[in-house]
Amino acid sequence: MSPESVHLVLGGFALALGLVVGSFLNVVIARMPEDRSVVWPGSACPACGTPIRPYDNVPVLAWLWLRGRCRACKSPISPLYPVIELLTGLVAWLLFQRVVPGPEHYDLPHLAAFLVVFLFAAMLIAQTFIDVRHYIIPDELSVYAVPAGVAAAALLAWLGYDGPLVAVGWQQAVVGALAGGGVLGSVMGLYWVVRREEGMGFGDVKLLAMMGAFLGALPAVPFVLFVASVAGALVGVPVALLRGQGLRAALPFGPFLALAGMIWLLHGPELIQRWFPGVGLVLGL
Repeated sequence: MSPESVHLVLGGFALALGLVVGSFLNVVIARMPEDRSVVWPGSACPACGTPIRPYDNVPVLAWLWLRGRCRACKSPISPLYPVIELLTGLVAWLLFQRVVPGPEHYDLPHLAAFLVVFLFAAMLIAQTFIDVRHYIIPDELSVYAVPAGVAAAALLAWLGYDGPLVAVGWQQAVVGALAGGGVLGSVMGLYWVVRREEGMGFGDVKLLAMMGAFLGALPAVPFVLFVASVAGALVGVPVALLRGQGLRAALPFGPFLALAGMIWLLHGPELIQRWFPGVGLVLGL
């Protein structure tokens, strides 16, 4: 096979991995906010409780051939399920192209880096939909995931990975977690001092700590916070005006942090070079 064909096949494997993980994320999104196990029991129809057969659990395709309805009770199945599967599959494919762009990167360090960034992205996808629906960010997807980020950074350093997208070395990960949680925690504390009320949930602080553990402190954490703040303002101000609630309009910030994290993975270093070329030069981006 030609190198182009091999790369196409490997990209297909990444897409398939993403679809399968997306199917699992549907379970996480449905059960984790209710403190239910995400591994037991198996998937079942939310309406009638009938266990879903393996061939009816194929990502995306099962929803299509079932025409969006349960095989047993014919209750509608939300189209959000295949959307999340497709989204996760597309993200996996994009990240594979980003981290493993060609045959010269077919080595263990780059493949390990792809798995790390995809794990990170999958957690962001899950917490986004949970935060939008329930206005919470589970600890399992934030503060409890910090050790995973530290371990991943240590593994990548041991393997010799030297890419700019994620933290490499446990020191970078620890500093990133402290910077992420510290910066947003300070903003939260200052807002409370000025207005005597919470401006955001503590879950956002823990989420940015997790993101710092995976991405490192500089320049990822300032980039994520800046992009998330701009995106949040662009969406939040019109929503506040439409609701007539002013600054008291409740809007989850976690999805904007997740969006900023995904932008960093896909384009972050290049945007830093374009926006702040001096910073990029100093950091070696």
